[in-house]
Amino acid sequence: MKQVLITGANRGIGLELANLYSEKGYTVYAACRKSSEPLRRLGVKIFEGLDLTQSQSFETLSGFLTGVKLDILINNAGILIPDNLESVDFTELETQILVNAIGPIRLSRLLLPKLGPHSKLIFITSRMGSIADNTSGAYYGYRMSKAALNAGAVSLARDLAPKKISVGIFHPGMVATEMTGRQGIPPREAAEGLAHLVEKLSPERSGRFFHQNGEELPW
Repeated sequence: MKQVLITGANRGIGLELANLYSEKGYTVYAACRKSSEPLRRLGVKIFEGLDLTQSQSFETLSGFLTGVKLDILINNAGILIPDNLESVDFTELETQILVNAIGPIRLSRLLLPKLGPHSKLIFITSRMGSIADNTSGAYYGYRMSKAALNAGAVSLARDLAPKKISVGIFHPGMVATEMTGRQGIPPREAAEGLAHLVEKLSPERSGRFFHQNGEELPW
């Protein structure tokens, strides 16, 4: 049976991905800060207490996964704190970079021994991290954190190519979750598009930036 780890799995896109992969017959490991009733109803393996600002929680998660070999690792957890030039709080900006960029790369490096040849390492990012696509400004912390995540994920794709581990860098679209104020497409639709991208991910597509609808995005 194939095995997948999904971070930020207690709600939104992460919850739908956990549901989808459970339906596909995967053993699902769902990591989150705090579980939710919808997640518990799925009957997946839940790890509570994952805090992307605290490296100790990474070590605890690694212990929880003792003996597990992952086919897919999906780094989905993240935060968005809206800001503009006048309102940007630099402590909040630093927190977004820590959670959205440093945390996923750090966690991925720690869990690399659990990924074998032909496994897939996924980063749920945002087209707001695209410099070429930025036509509206603002969102300093979120844009900077996602641009940094994209850069780190591309480096991972290059470094992991000899190990035959493919890296996916995927934008889920505007999804109706708490993060977006419930505006956008249904989380299930986003999850299905993302799962299709994971399925198509190959060494040739590793390290490239895709929208969940299949469109390749600019950096």
